[in-house]
Amino acid sequence: MHLFRKKSITSMLAEKKAAGSTLKKELGVFDLTMLGIGCVVGTGIFVLTGVAAAQHAGPGLILSFILAGIICAFCALCYAEFASMVPVSGSAYTYSYATFGELVAWILGWDMMLEYGFAASMVASGWSGYFQGLAAGFGINLPHALSSAFDPKAGTYVDVPAILIVLLLTFIVSRGSKESSRLNSIMVIVKIAVIVLFVVVGAFYVKPGNWTPFMPFGFSGIVTGAATAFLSYLGFDAVATAAEEVRNPQKDLPRGILWSLAVCSLLYVLVTAVLTGIVPYSQLNVKNPVAFALQYIDQNWAAGFISLGAIVGITTVLFVLLFGQSRLLYAIGRDGLLPGRLARLNPRTGVPSVSIWTTGIVVAVLAGLVPLGRLADLVSIGTLFAFITVSLGVVILRRTRPDLPRSFKVPLVPLIPLLAVLTCGYLLVSLPRITWIAFVVWMIFGLGVYVLYGYKHSRLSGSEGRQTDN
Repeated sequence: MHLFRKKSITSMLAEKKAAGSTLKKELGVFDLTMLGIGCVVGTGIFVLTGVAAAQHAGPGLILSFILAGIICAFCALCYAEFASMVPVSGSAYTYSYATFGELVAWILGWDMMLEYGFAASMVASGWSGYFQGLAAGFGINLPHALSSAFDPKAGTYVDVPAILIVLLLTFIVSRGSKESSRLNSIMVIVKIAVIVLFVVVGAFYVKPGNWTPFMPFGFSGIVTGAATAFLSYLGFDAVATAAEEVRNPQKDLPRGILWSLAVCSLLYVLVTAVLTGIVPYSQLNVKNPVAFALQYIDQNWAAGFISLGAIVGITTVLFVLLFGQSRLLYAIGRDGLLPGRLARLNPRTGVPSVSIWTTGIVVAVLAGLVPLGRLADLVSIGTLFAFITVSLGVVILRRTRPDLPRSFKVPLVPLIPLLAVLTCGYLLVSLPRITWIAFVVWMIFGLGVYVLYGYKHSRLSGSEGRQTDN
């Protein structure tokens, strides 16, 4: 039963206040909202919308994003309650440690490492493609061998731009949470301005006839589109990882999570409606659908702004993913399930520098050398598992610890958490079989790491095996 030993919420809160382990509290609601928008609105809105419309849902992709937004709202409410109770770094990993025990927490933490790591690597690869396209417009071309991940048949060996952007953003994240979040906020504002420009300009060229047939792939296509959209909705999980750096976490974290979800869902629906109204969905299977749509209606001046906005937008996604992964490693390292060096804080900047640079180097290697294009669904499966675990945790803690202070409460418990579990589970079964096989292999490898290292080095080892709140 020591596999399911739990960390008490009381000890978690005391531990985060211990000398030498306190992250600087510098973030507010605006910073958190910008983090969420920075992660959610980027690759999905500038890349995913076109491919998903052409291959899965057609104009009905509007419903896919509404469906994904509703499901995420159920989950976001559960995250918000946990964040108000347990304002500790690690998000779903930390919440499950208090609710389900160490083994489940490790499985979820390992799952989230996959989620963040692959997502960041794929986003870096996408950023490289956009950047090289923009540079080519100025007559600047990289040697082909240095333009993409290792693929000798295609004549490519390393994606240099992907490596450089990851290392640059890693350096920025290492400078401190307030400094890096300020830069993120500026980029997010630029990104939102570009999206608003597209919606305003494109709205005058919408042809309602392009929305017919509205669901060419049937309802199953809508569901597949919604499942794919979860690659984009990782943002509010990343917001929760910043818990220990928030000035007033009990109030600001729930607000940041819910505000970011509301803004992002609205932007996705508006862009999808205008995009499929301008261009027939069958022609949207392109890498830059938003810029392509403006070129389609001969608005090339705006298409240039969109391409620049896409690069800025994808940069913010990569930034937040690196931020979230480093805080996750920090939390796991502090618990002893990974080497304790990951929890060391830089005395000058107050951030976990070892975790930040470990994250940056691993992501840079993956993005620069490994072709990851077919692994996108692994990010979605990881996100869905995290959402299910957090939602179940809310129901369990309402019964086992009704006395814990909650500045935010999910309404209609257990209905809303159970709806989150059921809807996320439904999306899980819609993912391809190969995704499940790859996910199981990753989990088996993770269990091996836990058995050989984590179980023995856990800070709960040698104790009674289970902590309880007083």
